[in-house]
Amino acid sequence: MALSDTYGAAKAKASVLTSAKRHFRFKGTAATKGDESRLRLFLAMGLFAAIYAIIGLRLAGIAMFGELDSGNPYGSSGVSAARPDLLDRNGEVLATDVKTFSMFAEPRRVLDADEVVDGLATVFPDLDTDSIRSRIGSDRGFMWLKRTITQEQQRAIHRMGLPGVGFLSENRRFYPGHETASHILGHVNIDNEGIAGIEKYMDGQGLSALQEAGLQMERNLEPMKLSTDIRVQHVVRDELTKAMERYRAIAAIGIVLDVHTGEVIAMSSQPDYDPNIPAQALEKDRLNRATAGVFEMGSIFKTFTTAMALDSGKVSIHDSFDARRPIRVSRYTINDFHGKHRVLSVPEVYIYSSNIGTAKMALEVGIDGHKEFLSRLGLMDRLHTELPESADPQYPSKWSQISAMTISFGHGISVSPMQTAAAAAALVNGGKLIPPTFFPRSEAEADQLAKRVVSQETSDKMRYLMRLNVLKGSGRRAEVQGYRLGGKTGTAEKVVDGKYSSSVRFNSFLAAFPMDDPKYLVLVVIDEPKSERKGIGATAGLNAAPTLSAIVKRAAPMLGVMPRMENDAVLGIPQYDVPSPAR
Repeated sequence: MALSDTYGAAKAKASVLTSAKRHFRFKGTAATKGDESRLRLFLAMGLFAAIYAIIGLRLAGIAMFGELDSGNPYGSSGVSAARPDLLDRNGEVLATDVKTFSMFAEPRRVLDADEVVDGLATVFPDLDTDSIRSRIGSDRGFMWLKRTITQEQQRAIHRMGLPGVGFLSENRRFYPGHETASHILGHVNIDNEGIAGIEKYMDGQGLSALQEAGLQMERNLEPMKLSTDIRVQHVVRDELTKAMERYRAIAAIGIVLDVHTGEVIAMSSQPDYDPNIPAQALEKDRLNRATAGVFEMGSIFKTFTTAMALDSGKVSIHDSFDARRPIRVSRYTINDFHGKHRVLSVPEVYIYSSNIGTAKMALEVGIDGHKEFLSRLGLMDRLHTELPESADPQYPSKWSQISAMTISFGHGISVSPMQTAAAAAALVNGGKLIPPTFFPRSEAEADQLAKRVVSQETSDKMRYLMRLNVLKGSGRRAEVQGYRLGGKTGTAEKVVDGKYSSSVRFNSFLAAFPMDDPKYLVLVVIDEPKSERKGIGATAGLNAAPTLSAIVKRAAPMLGVMPRMENDAVLGIPQYDVPSPAR
């Protein structure tokens, strides 16, 4: 309540009392001049006592609780725009509010526009003085001069004593880790409103509505804890950055997922940006490729096709497929990259990454069964997480026989890397598809959301095949002694000028560890890598696999996974007696 309002109300009350006194006298009440003087004296004393009491209460309230916004025409004082801190799973601060000042003008109170503009220019040399001078000369009641200025700048302007120029205290979002977790956290705009990532998600959950209603008070904000481990996040980002430089790639993606809860422990998409400089996020190369990008994931999809074939009961792990000759359908030919040109067992189809053998497994299941299985894994619908940035998968509207065969080894269908990771986690955790989350979740809570997509037996077989691929197949360079990795490479040719190019690749490696009891799934993608040195190739086994190995080597101890040196059979990794077909 303003002091003038208080005084006006008291004056009105005095007027009513005076009128009442006169009324009573008119009715014949006896009143002497002495009585009137005493009444006026007591009334004046009461009036001043009330005024000082109200002022005292007001000052006490400001001292205890701070200035509250009461219809300030210049905008909020900053309290209503406060946001809760964002913490990682261990309590480390990822995002917080810091106090800053914003400078405004009330043109109607400005005595000398030239004095104001000249004074501001000494502190802010880059200020558009012509525009400021024109706006100050208008009849406006309020205008911003500059948002988020430093305390030193505020003091410098304040010392000038410019009439009509004032300051408001506001909250500005600060991200101590800068780029480290930018695509997870997102960022805010100049008014501290979330416009990307978890920041935008929070506003959508009611934070912005509370702010608009003036009910979101700074002292009542509880921090929000994320599932992210900032230590592991740093490791993933650091290794991706090194890989981009080493292999001269245009982009890279890394994801670490808890297979039993769906918690996203780390997610990095390179190039990233500094959320303290939101304008960087508008650059096209800084897209969050992990959830908002869709790609042909290549031979990683052979993991899904193999699981589908085994789970259908139409293919056994003891079966074999003839990979001696290419498959020809109409004008299309399906070949193996490094063909063995012989009959291959199911494990050999997997570890030698045979397109021919994988396509034949898909045909055993059939087109309808293939589509149903990919849909069951969540690969044919948009993935929903707390991040607003999410893309729809792309696949043929009508699946032909050739579509089914190419999709079996990851061509002709584009999905997000996060979708790929979530689907793969279901194949190693016992067969349960758990939606990913960026917030903490217990195993009990995850079980309430989980959906069985393959049997426990199929999951055991996939653990065996993925481990075998690291020991004997294309994933050998991903092995980390003692951590029992299992995984699959993916080397996908990218489309250039309307056709697949053998020299432009989208490489990936998908792995879980430890394979005796998988706890974490890791996915690494290297986009358009070049040969590390002359004379060697640029396939996923030569770049994505060693990058993933480096991540696991550094991150596993942080996650509490201790190395063990016993052999796989002793540790309980599934073993199958699968004789190789005759050469």
